[in-house]
Amino acid sequence: MNIIFLGAPGAGKGTQAAYVSEHFKIPTISTGEIIRQTLKSGSEMGKKLKSYIEKGHLVPDEAVIEMVKERISKDDCKSGFILDGFPRTVKQAEALDHSGIDIDKVIDIEVDDEIIYKRMVGRRICSKCGKTYNIDLNVLPKINGRCDVCSGDLIQRADDKLETVKERLKVYYDQTHVLKDYYDKQGKRVVIDGAQSLEKIAEDINKVLGA
Repeated sequence: MNIIFLGAPGAGKGTQAAYVSEHFKIPTISTGEIIRQTLKSGSEMGKKLKSYIEKGHLVPDEAVIEMVKERISKDDCKSGFILDGFPRTVKQAEALDHSGIDIDKVIDIEVDDEIIYKRMVGRRICSKCGKTYNIDLNVLPKINGRCDVCSGDLIQRADDKLETVKERLKVYYDQTHVLKDYYDKQGKRVVIDGAQSLEKIAEDINKVLGA
């Protein structure tokens, strides 16, 4: 089963994709993770990607398509996969279709912008172990600014700052939002309310996928 997860930044696509990945035993392909690995590489591509991300812009289509195609060609994708964060534009969706890859379902997680602001702007991440907290949603460490697990410093990522989040949402509505019409015409898009509890969201997704 080949699945795409759609939704604005902060809608919770990653959490639900991980659940479906475990349930169906298929890998989640996150363009965000691929990009982060490229950023850490220190390569010229990594430096270019960094400048786009810090400004809240999307990575150029050509670079993303190349990275995704390479990942899908791996053996662990033979029984299916989940795309989280790709495609983000109609051009990318068309490139995916033209590559001969058939998508079974497009799950669109929808959440109001105000909820997204709280989820993203309030997020703090441990600089050592990566554990996540949220000062706006009252998910707080025992000691202010320190991770409960490893005592590492809690930081706010550059792409979680308010102005960057606003820019990312603007880019989403300007470019990615049109994917809804694209996949509606194919009869593949299903909308899931992302403001519900994680359990209810998972239940709704199970119904869509026939699990």
